[in-house]
Amino acid sequence: MRLRWLLFARPAQHDAIFEQLFTAYTAPNRHYHNLVHVYACLQLADQFRDQLTDHRAVIAAIWFHDAVYDPTRSDNEERSADLAERHLRAMCQSDTFIAEVRDLIMDTRHQVPPESNDGQYLADIDLAILGAPPEEFNAYERAIRQEYAHVPDAAFRAGRAQILRSFLDRPSIYLTDFFRDVYEQNARANLTRSLAALGAPPPGNSATMPP
Repeated sequence: MRLRWLLFARPAQHDAIFEQLFTAYTAPNRHYHNLVHVYACLQLADQFRDQLTDHRAVIAAIWFHDAVYDPTRSDNEERSADLAERHLRAMCQSDTFIAEVRDLIMDTRHQVPPESNDGQYLADIDLAILGAPPEEFNAYERAIRQEYAHVPDAAFRAGRAQILRSFLDRPSIYLTDFFRDVYEQNARANLTRSLAALGAPPPGNSATMPP
């Protein structure tokens, strides 16, 4: 992962920023939102390099999008974007680049469809796990439950069901042609199966949790 960082953040004096990110993503509570997730996103971003308007901005957003992650809070993306801005300014990045990265990080809230091409690709990359093979998706679901171990089971089930339903209620879970063609069917099957396992409780006052 250090090599991946150096490909983005030459020269090496930016190693201190990498160390902060490494510490954040390897914290004991990071069962899913960790370096494995970051690496998977980086790999997908490289796969779609030719489709991205600014590949480097997407890479930066991936590195920082879950840098701040507190399962008891609902403003992790905002705080991650703030952290990204501070570090990117220290790296002498332009205001335009920083604003672009901030917007991309905020797109990973998955609350409204991103307007930009790169935002749509990043949102789909971040949600690729939903369309993973069943065993991989099941491991992801277990990891999310571990990250929300502080939430009582009934509240977790209600909150998780509400989130999964919100994706199934979309005309399409994914925003780009590739992800719709390759991931959509598996994602809908995974989410439907997960809802059944949760007992599909009705939406109510739920814990705030990411996808």
